Amino acid sequence: MFKKENYPLAFVMIQPSAMPGSYLNEGESFESITDNVLKEAEMIVQMGFDGFILQNMHDGPIAQQARPETIAYMTYLSAKLKELYPDKILGILVNWDGVASLVVAAATKADFVRVEHLYTGVSVDTTGFMFGQCDKILSMKKRLGSKIPVFADVQEVNANYLCPDPKPLAAKRIVKSAFADGIFMSGKNAEESLYYVQETRKLLPDVPIFLGGGATGENVGELLKYYDGVSVATWIKDGDMRNPINPEKAKQFLDACKQAKKWRLQQEKE
Repeated sequence: MFKKENYPLAFVMIQPSAMPGSYLNEGESFESITDNVLKEAEMIVQMGFDGFILQNMHDGPIAQQARPETIAYMTYLSAKLKELYPDKILGILVNWDGVASLVVAAATKADFVRVEHLYTGVSVDTTGFMFGQCDKILSMKKRLGSKIPVFADVQEVNANYLCPDPKPLAAKRIVKSAFADGIFMSGKNAEESLYYVQETRKLLPDVPIFLGGGATGENVGELLKYYDGVSVATWIKDGDMRNPINPEKAKQFLDACKQAKKWRLQQEKE
């Protein structure tokens, strides 16, 4: 699945509306939320994306330790997605708890975990300090006997990190010292993202590097010449993660991804 010959991969973020227990839930039932998630997943599959990353993005405000009901709801949704689409790649991102993400993924046989805030380091967020969880995640992975890949974001662009290293060096530390299986990385714009991935490739030539954000139909073809995959949400939803997927934009995005894959295959032959 996560092999060089399959790259680049294209994932859509599935981000349910605020679930029961969240301050932002205004009475929508979990049954209604589930129906909407499954409809969106069906569209994603029909369009031809490689898979999805399930994230409770709209449960806010969110502390670093996930609430029990959040873990329960995410486990149910993950299990339904894997049951209906076993051949699609499924990633799990529980805001902002990497340990919870891992246990949800392990229980439902998901394919990878994305740890966005925080795998290593310290940041300041709306709920206060957030601390790197790599030791807790790896300990849980060992206790479960899990082989699920853990992909860690390198200094996610919307976070406020204390004493950050240069991003390529932070990426190397995440993999070599904190044992992430791969990384998500992005800059504040496409040019910065290209710079980061090219510099990081010098340090981590064989590690999967995925683009965590900022991809559009116009720039993703160039970005995926260097990144091994991409997650997308906002652009194919007309600038708002709460909007439905725009099929025309999704097609444009996928067409660009396919062109990047052809380019990479040609480069390997040469």
